[in-house]
Amino acid sequence: MTAKKKPEDKLKVGRPRKYQTADELQIAITDYFDNGIKTKTVVSGRKEDPTITEIPVPTITGLVLHCGFCDRASFYDLEKIPEFSHTIKRARAFIEKHYEELMQTGNTIGAIFALKNFGWKDKQEVEMSGSLSIEDKLAALRSG
Repeated sequence: MTAKKKPEDKLKVGRPRKYQTADELQIAITDYFDNGIKTKTVVSGRKEDPTITEIPVPTITGLVLHCGFCDRASFYDLEKIPEFSHTIKRARAFIEKHYEELMQTGNTIGAIFALKNFGWKDKQEVEMSGSLSIEDKLAALRSG
């Protein structure tokens, strides 16, 4: 007769976690926001006297790759572990904040798309009042 295996007897499979603690992950996230964000060049003003500005463009994918993950799913999977949840949610909120700020500057189309990926919704809710009975529906069908 074989003994039942306990959950702790299960073999651990897969690659070990890249970050053992939330503090280790936070160091990598901070490095991304301090040193890893790509910038884009924006030219404004008159043709003869342009103003050139470098604007930071933080992205989830940039953060994920900077932290050494192979894809967003791996990064989001780590969020399911209670110790890492707050750290990852906070990093995502910084990027979400950037897209909200873009909405305020008139740079809306890309920002709207990005914010929808953060769970924002673009919908209207319509409230109706009154009632319609089955008799009313049948009468309408018969007459029309």
